[in-house]
Amino acid sequence: MALAVGTKAPTFTTKDDQGNTVSLSDFAGKVVVLYFYPKDDTPGCTKQAQSFRDNYEEYQGKDMVVLGVSMDDEASHKAFKEKYGLPFTLLTDVDGTISKAYDVEGGGYAKRVTYIIDGEGNITHVDASVQTSTHAQDILKVVG
Repeated sequence: MALAVGTKAPTFTTKDDQGNTVSLSDFAGKVVVLYFYPKDDTPGCTKQAQSFRDNYEEYQGKDMVVLGVSMDDEASHKAFKEKYGLPFTLLTDVDGTISKAYDVEGGGYAKRVTYIIDGEGNITHVDASVQTSTHAQDILKVVG
């Protein structure tokens, strides 16, 4: 069961695909599209990432950031990002701490759930029935 709309988004600090330390608080004042996915370089996860890549330009200029999260490590994220030319940040959650905090941990992988978090850190939308190939467009419809 995903976290409810209106809930304060759990804070986190982790590493990104480049080894940089990233915290949710780094994006205060921006809308954060935090999307959890099961595994790098698998068919559904690749379609979902490509959906964000192909629509990424539409996210620019909206004071938004897209962050993908899975339990893969930095090396896996880096290879996945390079292979598909992904222009957004992938975050590591190797021990499942973030997935558990967002109630999407599925027994060794993150369930496919997307949260939209406003600039004050509140969850404003939850998508737990993701259509991988149209996901980025579906999220854009929600955030306008």
